[in-house]
Amino acid sequence: MNISFAAEQSALPAKTIRYYEDIGLVAPDRARNGYRDYREADIHKLRFIQRSRSLGFSIEECRQLLALYEDNSRASRDVKALAKTKLQDIETKLEQLQSMKRTLTTLVEKCHGTDRPDCPILEDIAGFGSN
Repeated sequence: MNISFAAEQSALPAKTIRYYEDIGLVAPDRARNGYRDYREADIHKLRFIQRSRSLGFSIEECRQLLALYEDNSRASRDVKALAKTKLQDIETKLEQLQSMKRTLTTLVEKCHGTDRPDCPILEDIAGFGSN
């Protein structure tokens, strides 16, 4: 199947599929005319990558997950370790976002939002605030 059909089946843009090929995540066959010829296995791999990316895994982590997926002698503890690390990363990001939210909420509450030029938000960003 051609790249347009592969894109439709995998819910990925053709440009992304070409990128994944360039970095070696997928390797479709080539037809006699030189066009990419995707098989069902390629579509499955593209969906796997798309799902992994939607869970926050980086390209390199997707590469690791694919290698584990394709290794029938893998230990599930290796997959779990990778997923636990990603989960810890997400927890850290959530804590950072909550902290940002608290800070911005406080700053917005402190700002009068009038025609006056003084603004606690800008003062804090500039390093003059007392948050």
